Amino acid sequence: MLGAGGHREEPGVNSTQQSGGPVPTVDVDRSDPAYRTWLKEAVRKVQADANRSADTHLLRFPLPEEWGVDLYLKDESTHPTGSLKHRLARSLFLYGLCNGWIRPESPVIEASSGSTAVSEAYFAQLIGVPFIAVMPRTTSREKCRLIEFRGGRCHFVDDPWAMYIEAAALAERTGGHYIDQFTYAERATDWRGNNNIAESVYSQLRNERFPEPVWIVATAGTGGTSATFGRYVRYMQYDTRICVADPENSCFFDGWRHHDPGATSEFGSRIEGIGRPRMEPSFLPGAIDRMMKVPDAASVAAVRALEQAIGRKAGGSTGTGLWSALKIVAEMAGEGRRGSIVSLICDPGERYLDKYYSDAWLAQQGLDITPYALAISTFLATGRWP
Repeated sequence: MLGAGGHREEPGVNSTQQSGGPVPTVDVDRSDPAYRTWLKEAVRKVQADANRSADTHLLRFPLPEEWGVDLYLKDESTHPTGSLKHRLARSLFLYGLCNGWIRPESPVIEASSGSTAVSEAYFAQLIGVPFIAVMPRTTSREKCRLIEFRGGRCHFVDDPWAMYIEAAALAERTGGHYIDQFTYAERATDWRGNNNIAESVYSQLRNERFPEPVWIVATAGTGGTSATFGRYVRYMQYDTRICVADPENSCFFDGWRHHDPGATSEFGSRIEGIGRPRMEPSFLPGAIDRMMKVPDAASVAAVRALEQAIGRKAGGSTGTGLWSALKIVAEMAGEGRRGSIVSLICDPGERYLDKYYSDAWLAQQGLDITPYALAISTFLATGRWP
């Protein structure tokens, strides 16, 4: 971040390290009883957080019952840190601790557009290690405030591509651990069960009229959530299909469609938390059955329609998934197919009042949500997708 006089400050782990000078690497004898005591206590604290956190709600989006299609939204905004990324951050911290990568007094560093960093700052504070988030300068002010509230530091970059390099370099300079959600998300999550999001969804649907969903719709930032769902349904031998909704300025759709692991996007996503400029290591195309490319204006129209339908504000990534889920509802209803669909409320809309709920921001971005809002209202009123 920029300090007095416009000079870039080097966020460090304490005031003496903010000069930008190299910081000696903190090494640990992993056989040292003091380290093992610290490690056991850190793992206990992270696991205890899961025990204190009740499961998130599965909400119904109101649709006419005669359509024969039920749409549910898994409300991940009710986690202690307010987003789907709470699950991921917990898994990444356990993974890093048990691998011996996270050590006492050494900073944990992440490249993030916001929500993951908010959750990771929470767990870093929980176990008493410093945390630094390397983020695009366009990240919402509220997310930055939440990171700092949890004791973390925000380190801004102008180019989204620079996040990866800067986070790794910062870890090298400070002797910290680059936790790297974009590589380790799919590895750190126990996709076979152990109270992951997929297992939770199926448990909550058990007494519904269509307990095995026809489709689960996810959005991709790291790709960890879609990988968890895709692996779990195959492991459990369900017939559910996985659809991933991808925003503008993201390469995932093109990479998936053309089987191109080297696909890239020139610009950063306007939908915070999802969409990436490169094919991330944690994004598993083989675990996905379908993808949809969603205009950013459609994502915004969908979150505003969600507020009208259930009285809840949600972030833009929720709108990206909801737009795709509603299109699948329309397809199924038009074909006379019955069943259920599950999508996600990824985080609360209060973090984006200056973006997705601001008409001034939409005008600044050149986004016209009118035709997309009309498409949704027409569909919900008539059952026909325009």
